[in-house]
Amino acid sequence: MANRREEERERLRQARQESEGGRAGTARRRLMIGYAVAGVIGLAVVVGIGAIIVSSVGGSAAGTAHISQASGSTNGVQPDSRGGTDPPPAKVTNLKKAAKRAGCVLRLQLRDEGKEHLPEDAPTPDYETNPPTSGNHVESPNWQADGAYSEQPELINIVHTLEHGRMEIQYSPDLPEDDQLALKGLYDTMFSATLLFPNEEMDYAVAATTWTNLLGCKEYKGAITLDAIRAFGKATWGKFGGEPVNAATLTGPTPFEPAS
Repeated sequence: MANRREEERERLRQARQESEGGRAGTARRRLMIGYAVAGVIGLAVVVGIGAIIVSSVGGSAAGTAHISQASGSTNGVQPDSRGGTDPPPAKVTNLKKAAKRAGCVLRLQLRDEGKEHLPEDAPTPDYETNPPTSGNHVESPNWQADGAYSEQPELINIVHTLEHGRMEIQYSPDLPEDDQLALKGLYDTMFSATLLFPNEEMDYAVAATTWTNLLGCKEYKGAITLDAIRAFGKATWGKFGGEPVNAATLTGPTPFEPAS
């Protein structure tokens, strides 16, 4: 009788141990799953933060401003990260015809005013055209980086970009917001080695410049003005101004080969 009671107690003890062991194993499994989930969430947070940082300071582009850090300096000028309006397809591709229909002044192969590199604190030269198309300018690395800006850069900085074959699209800050966004949308289709910014000193509503070339429009007339800028870029962008346009890597569409 005593032996049967001892056997029964031993059976119950073993059953209890097995039950406790099962619960402990389940708890351990739940704890490991919890650690794994927490790790995945933590990694996602880190990746998300990294993506935000990259999009803020940029490698080749910062947001939709397409700032190219490899092509120069922002010089503290604020980027224009607005979403532009998609441009309509080009209808007039001949530069002279598009410029005439848009009522724009077209001046090609102007006098080369010089290529001397000036120190950062040098006074701005008295350029012969407004906006300037050539002339002495700031030395590297202070020339203005490719990108869209919400403020006007210093003239002495943007002239150096022209020497590198860039095109600069400029507009009066008084231009209506919708027209500014139309220009931004066009810029987004040709942003490599191109700059976009307001210019409160010029006499035009919209202008585009390359080295020794100028397209100046007293009015913005919608699609035909965009056609004139497209044709101007196609004809004059990337031309030799003294330094190669591809000295900094081009990572997107250009005025010569736009996205649309």
